[in-house]
Amino acid sequence: MELILAVDLAGGLVVHGKSGDRAGYRPLTWGIAPSAEPEAYVSALQPRFLYIADLESIQGRTPQDNLVRQCAARVERCYLDRGCRSPAECTAVVGVTPVVGTETAARAIEDLAAYEAGYLSIDIKGGRVLPWGIQPAEMLRHASALSFEGCIILNIGAVGTERGLVREDLEEMRACYPGRLLYGGGVAGVDDIHLLDDTGFDGAIIATAVHHGTVPLEWVRRGYPC
Repeated sequence: MELILAVDLAGGLVVHGKSGDRAGYRPLTWGIAPSAEPEAYVSALQPRFLYIADLESIQGRTPQDNLVRQCAARVERCYLDRGCRSPAECTAVVGVTPVVGTETAARAIEDLAAYEAGYLSIDIKGGRVLPWGIQPAEMLRHASALSFEGCIILNIGAVGTERGLVREDLEEMRACYPGRLLYGGGVAGVDDIHLLDDTGFDGAIIATAVHHGTVPLEWVRRGYPC
């Protein structure tokens, strides 16, 4: 199972996200972060795999593509959510794995069929998929018929909270989708990493737990749990 370091970019800096309250995100200058400057941050933490959320682009402002390229060049694989609103936008940054978020990518679920590459991020708040308000399991069943390389369950409301995961929820989601499935949001520590592995997930996207020391940095550098 992959361990993927999450990096939220806003205003040219790495910021710490919590509960999806983007107006309250602040530069990440605590924990093991030596700097909120993106390239210095990634260089110091040395993750094997990286997930970048370009919050400027997601919110309809100017994309931070140069910063993304600098960070992506330092890792083996970089997943990028830049708030794609059309298939053409997914190819704007070469050398990354595009992430297509339900929050921004389509007005109707049926429109997702136009995307033929990358990962589908099933963006969840309050237990429901943005923007349609359906259950994650229903969205995963629909995604099974689409052309994505895999899916990401992104619990935006749990980001930065370390609230922990529930086995029954994970098992239900895993049973609804046959392809590669990653999870991000609320991972509290090593026990949750093992729980994701036990329930058949292919990767975990983490950040806060690494800075609090509840997931070893060495695991992120290796790219897999020990």
